[in-house]
Amino acid sequence: MVMMKKMYKLMVQAFCVMFLVSSSTSANKRKPSDHFDGKKFYNPTLREQFSPGLSDIFRMMREGRSKWPTTVQNTATPKLAEKLGDSEMGVTFVNHATFLIQFQGLNILTDPVWSERVSPFSWIGPKRVREPGIALTDLPKIDIIVISHNHYDHLDIATLKKLNKLFSPKVIVPVGDKALIESIGIKNVEEVDWWDNVKVASDTYITFTPTQHSSARGLFDRDKSLWGSYFIQHKARSIYFGGDAGYSTHFIETRDLLGSPDIALLGIGAYAPKFFMQPIHMNPAEAVIAHKDLGAKLSVGMHFGTFQLASEAFDQPLKDLKIALEKENIPQSDFIILQEGETKIYP
Repeated sequence: MVMMKKMYKLMVQAFCVMFLVSSSTSANKRKPSDHFDGKKFYNPTLREQFSPGLSDIFRMMREGRSKWPTTVQNTATPKLAEKLGDSEMGVTFVNHATFLIQFQGLNILTDPVWSERVSPFSWIGPKRVREPGIALTDLPKIDIIVISHNHYDHLDIATLKKLNKLFSPKVIVPVGDKALIESIGIKNVEEVDWWDNVKVASDTYITFTPTQHSSARGLFDRDKSLWGSYFIQHKARSIYFGGDAGYSTHFIETRDLLGSPDIALLGIGAYAPKFFMQPIHMNPAEAVIAHKDLGAKLSVGMHFGTFQLASEAFDQPLKDLKIALEKENIPQSDFIILQEGETKIYP
């Protein structure tokens, strides 16, 4: 009986992973391009596309994963920027890949997730071990939401519904995800392809930039919608939101075309085991190289310590980041970690 329960749990976990790493979304009728073959999107930086099968997932699970704490208390007391100067920007870490980015008169959320689980199911799947750093109802008026891709830990339908009810923001999504967002009652949606540039205010532009990743919300829509990152420019200031990404040449390409950002928000978690995760997630050492590739003045780590999506220990990303910075002779003040709810004002 115990063995049967373990096997059942393993099967359900495998099913959840298939959802997370694989909406019923589909690409619009589009002409083939350097990242779209007429049916699916693909990574031009990969010889073989990321397409794990059940055998890969079972191998990952057989190798085991570290035991995470079930609950972690946040330590920061939220204190959002109340008034920003003309050249200032505020960056508040909420959790996982969710940041509140504030400019003078403009508030932007990245990949907002306030739900308890990031899963197609309410009863199983990755569950948060810590609360968001800010209560959703304590947010200032949100003007813009940017979504990097449609995986459940980045596109959270329940949260988007609540934000739409509270603020009616403009939502920017990758090609292939607009219909999904409109189906939940959000009307102000703009769909973008790589290098599309959206003017969201008189002096604010958002460019959708390439990453190496994948998309899916079910078993049969793999890579039917696009994935990417965002380069946000406000007057003389700029910030790069990396979304989910394996390390590749796209960081240098972004810098060459758009310049170096003042701040880069880069993933440092969900990287083990390497054989499975490397094409789609960076480890801290790769994130440090991405920081250098971008030429960012400051980088902030994300995508760790909220949902257990991979095998590494809860605190391993922070340990590995410290080692990587020392190896590259980069001051820790150049690549920082914000506590959930903590705000950094960039002058």
